[in-house]
Amino acid sequence: MGSPEEPQMARIRLPQLKLDELLEELQARLDAARGTRDRVHSLLEAVLSVGRELELEQALHSIVEAASVLVDAEYAALGVIGPDGTRLSAFHTVGVNEEQIARIGPFPEGHGILGELIRRPEPLRLAKLSEHSASYGFPPGHPPMHTFLGVPIRVREQVFGNLYLTEKRGGTQFDEEDESVLSTLAVAAGVAIDNARLYEESRLRERWLQTNAEITHNLMSGGGRAEVLGLIAERAGEITGSALAAVAVPMDDTEALSVEIAVGLDSEAHQGLVLPMDRSLMGLAFSSAASVTSTDVGHDDRISLEPPRFGGLGPAVAVPIGTGVAGARGVLLLARESGRPAFTSTETETLHAFAAQAAIAMELAERRQDAEQVAVLKDRDRIARDLHDLAIQRLFATGMTLQSAGRFIEHPEASERVVRAVDDLDETIKIIRSTIFGLRERDGAVGAGLRAQVVRVVGEATPVLGFAPSVRMEGLLDTDVPREIADHVVAVLSEALTNIARHAHAGRADIVLTSDSRQVRLTVADNGVGIPPEGRRSGLRNMGERAQQLDGNVELISPPEGGTTLVWRVPVPAE
Repeated sequence: MGSPEEPQMARIRLPQLKLDELLEELQARLDAARGTRDRVHSLLEAVLSVGRELELEQALHSIVEAASVLVDAEYAALGVIGPDGTRLSAFHTVGVNEEQIARIGPFPEGHGILGELIRRPEPLRLAKLSEHSASYGFPPGHPPMHTFLGVPIRVREQVFGNLYLTEKRGGTQFDEEDESVLSTLAVAAGVAIDNARLYEESRLRERWLQTNAEITHNLMSGGGRAEVLGLIAERAGEITGSALAAVAVPMDDTEALSVEIAVGLDSEAHQGLVLPMDRSLMGLAFSSAASVTSTDVGHDDRISLEPPRFGGLGPAVAVPIGTGVAGARGVLLLARESGRPAFTSTETETLHAFAAQAAIAMELAERRQDAEQVAVLKDRDRIARDLHDLAIQRLFATGMTLQSAGRFIEHPEASERVVRAVDDLDETIKIIRSTIFGLRERDGAVGAGLRAQVVRVVGEATPVLGFAPSVRMEGLLDTDVPREIADHVVAVLSEALTNIARHAHAGRADIVLTSDSRQVRLTVADNGVGIPPEGRRSGLRNMGERAQQLDGNVELISPPEGGTTLVWRVPVPAE
């Protein structure tokens, strides 16, 4: 038998064991509560951090980082759904460095598991990615991923994108609490994205307003047309992140546009081009008086790709500058590099407003120039009237007086001098009358300019050639080139196109006409068979004679591989 003290000791040990268990359970609950408190605190910090960002790109990056920390994921990504609602247009990652990204290749567009969340925007939690029916593996170089948690991000009831988390650290699974925390962050992310978007839109509006003010000030202070069109193209290209910006204006008496300004990628290929209304993005926008967009301007069936000018470019938009009763004054073309986002409807509407304001400023400037021109014409009329009514009459009266006085002069030499003086006065009167005629006739003369004549000749030759030649014109061709030289240019161009149609068997022709106030240069190139040594050259002789008459020259280049290039150049006489 035991001693009487043993039952007493047992009674003491039993409550002690239960107390230890209770203390351990209490500690576990305290740790869980502390963990929950810490996680809630972390979630609040993440929400505050995300909400502070006003730059959209930075806000998206902060959301991804916060999501990775909150659920302890090794890899995190945020995919932005594109305008079509079926694929991802942007991808922001955490946990993958630049070297790994380069090995993996292009960012995903939203196939497989990522596409599952686009099709069904609901939280998705997987213990093993590869076991899902929508999974079809990873590209070479992609790090291994097994566990997965994804939640949609909504902005004003519209799904903006999705958060993707993989590989929870410690080898554990994502649980319901992870899903709940991430869903809460997604709600805060939607608000932050909406705020960042509104902030970005307000900044964009401010930049457009500043640009319109700059253009108006430039026009009203006497800025030249080319300078203002260049400003329109440059600022629009900068604000929209475009690689190319160009402005085309309608040509007088023709159904064509001329690209007056081009800045950015391969701008030389666009500068001075003459574009048809039916086979160019700018022509379609001008003729329809509405914006025209293209997702890939380099492979658009509506656009003639000759001459090549859209290499490396993708999304594009053409917006008419001004509409309404007066019609469009021109067209603004913007194009982004291949792979960049397409122009959204919001961007296009903003461009419309910008182009409308630019058109108003251009119209005001034209009215000012018209008023100045009227003042000049009135001044010329006054000078002509004064010369006719005062100078000529006084000279005529002086001549009559000398002629009458000459009868009374007996000295032969003196009489001869008076007669010569009367003849000189008659000649002076003729010169003044010619000047008066010139003052009144110079600005009243009518007739198509050189640009319009060139377009007309090319249009007439197109059916005979079987294709439309590309045309590029640069310089003050309608103002600095005298009519005599312009007539020769038109004749030489017509002869050159006729020769191509008859003899070259070409499928392409490029015409470049330039003037720099010192020289007019016409270049006509084709990809035909070239000129055989025994071929007839009567047409070439005619072109050479025309050049010689104007102290110019003609050069013919016909390389062995085929094709012919004609260069006809003459000097422009100084005024």
